[in-house]
Amino acid sequence: MRIDQQMTTTQQVTLNGESLTLEELWLLAQAGAQCQLSPFAWEKVADSRHIIEQVLATGGRVYGVTTGFGKLSDVPIETGDIRKLQSNLLRSHAMGVGQPLPVEVVRAMLVLRANALAKGYSGIRPETLSLLLELVNRHVHPVIPEKGSLGASGDLAPLAHMALVLVGEGQADYQGVRMAGDRALAAAGLQPVTLEAKEGLALINGTQAMTAVGGLATYEALRLGLVADAAASLTMEALSGIIDVFDPELLATRPYPEQLQVGERMRQNLAGSRRVTHQGEVRVQDAYSLRCVPQVHGASWQAVRDVVKCLQVELNSATDNPLVLADGRVLSGGQFHGEPVAMAMDHLKVAAAEWASISERRVERLVNPQLSGLPAFLANHPGLESGLMIVQYVAAALVSENKVLAHPASVDSIPSSANQEDHVSMGTIGARQAREIVHNALRVVAIEWIAAAQAIWLQKAENDVSPITRRRLQWLRQMVPPVERDMSLGDKIEQVAHAFLESDGWQ
Repeated sequence: MRIDQQMTTTQQVTLNGESLTLEELWLLAQAGAQCQLSPFAWEKVADSRHIIEQVLATGGRVYGVTTGFGKLSDVPIETGDIRKLQSNLLRSHAMGVGQPLPVEVVRAMLVLRANALAKGYSGIRPETLSLLLELVNRHVHPVIPEKGSLGASGDLAPLAHMALVLVGEGQADYQGVRMAGDRALAAAGLQPVTLEAKEGLALINGTQAMTAVGGLATYEALRLGLVADAAASLTMEALSGIIDVFDPELLATRPYPEQLQVGERMRQNLAGSRRVTHQGEVRVQDAYSLRCVPQVHGASWQAVRDVVKCLQVELNSATDNPLVLADGRVLSGGQFHGEPVAMAMDHLKVAAAEWASISERRVERLVNPQLSGLPAFLANHPGLESGLMIVQYVAAALVSENKVLAHPASVDSIPSSANQEDHVSMGTIGARQAREIVHNALRVVAIEWIAAAQAIWLQKAENDVSPITRRRLQWLRQMVPPVERDMSLGDKIEQVAHAFLESDGWQ
C-alpha cells in the first residue's frame, strides 16, 4: 500500500529527538513533508561531538571509535586508520538482499535516524546530520534491500545501505531514476561527506528499519480498525443485525475501554437505520461475527494502542552504541536491541489478523444463501452468474496467509559475530510481516464493504440505511458500482483498500 511517491506537502516537521509522533512520521514518509532540527537539538549534537573529539585527543579506548566492531571490539585501531574504519564499516555491513524497501519506508528510516541523532547522544558531526536531513527534504532516497537485519546490534545492513549514500556510494532513487549515490547527491545539489571517528557507527547502529516499517504499519492499522468497525456496521444493516448487542449498559458489565468505544462507534454508525432489528423481532441472537464485534474488534484496538505506546518511546530514543552521555562518559550498552519493537510487532500482527479473520466470517454470511436469505453469492442472476463467490475465496486466502505470517518472530534468535552477539530480536522481520498482514487485512475489509453494499443494493434498501452508511455507500460507489453482471473485482478491491489509507471520504 503506497501513496504516490511524488506526492508532497508544504508542511514542515521540527525534530528534536523528544516528541516525534506517528502522525508526523506518516506526513514525512508518505506525504513528503519537510523536516528541520530545533536549535536546542543542534546544540546537543555539537556538545556530543565535542566529547568525542576530547576522547580522541586524550587517546581513550572506546568501542567503535578506537576499536573494531562486534567480536573485533578488542582490536585497537591506529589513529591514522580511524576514518578508514568508518568507511569500511559501511561497506562491510551493506550486505542486504531482496527487493528494495518502499520509498515511504526509506523516508521514515531517514527521519527516524535523524531524530535519534538529534538527541545528542551519538557523537555525530552537525554537517553529517545536516546532509541526512537534506536527503529527506530533497527526496534523495537510498536503495535499501528489505532483508538482512537480525534486529539487534541495530538494523545494521539496512542502515548501512542508507548511510552509503551520504559518502557518495551505494545507490539512490532521485526524481524517479535510480543512480549511483554520488550522482544522486550531485543531481540534488549536495556534496558527500567524509566520515570521521564514530560517525559510521552512529549512522548504522539502531532500530530505525524495524521502527520505520512498524511505525507505518501501526499508523495504517489505526485506519484499518476504523474501516473494520465501519465494515461491521455495513454488514449489520445488510443482514438486519440485532442492535441490542451494542447497548452501553450491557457492554459496561465488562468495561474494557476499547470494547466500550467500539460499541459507541457502532451505535453512531447505525443511528437512524431502519435496517437493524431488536432482539426477538427477526431472531433472538446473531452469529458471533456480528454479536461479538465489540469484544473482538475491541481486543484488537487494545493491542494496537499498546503498540502505539511502545513506538512512541522508540521513535524518540537513542539506540546506537556506544552512547555519549552529557557528563562526558562514552558507555557501551545494549540500547540497539530491538526486543521491545519485536514483541510489539508480533502483537500488532495478531491484532490486524483478527480484524481480517472476523471480517471474512461476515463476508461468508453475506454470500452464503443458507445464512443470509439473499440470492446465492449476491449474484443478480444466480446460477448463470457466480456473483461474489470468489471474493470470499480471496478473503479466505488472505486470512490464511495472515495466520502463517502471524507466527511470532520475536521468539526466534540465532547467534552472530562469533557468538559475541548471541541473542537477537528478529524485529525487522516481524515488522515487515506486520505490515503485510495489515495490508492483507485492508483488502479483506474492502471485500466486506463491497459485499455488504451489494447485499443492500439487491434488497433495494439504500434509503433505509443510516445516514452515515448512506454517505459511505456513496463514497464506495465512486469506485465500485453495483455488480449487475459477472465482472472481475480484483482491481476494485485493491482500489478500495488503497483508498482507506489515502482518503478520509469513508469516515
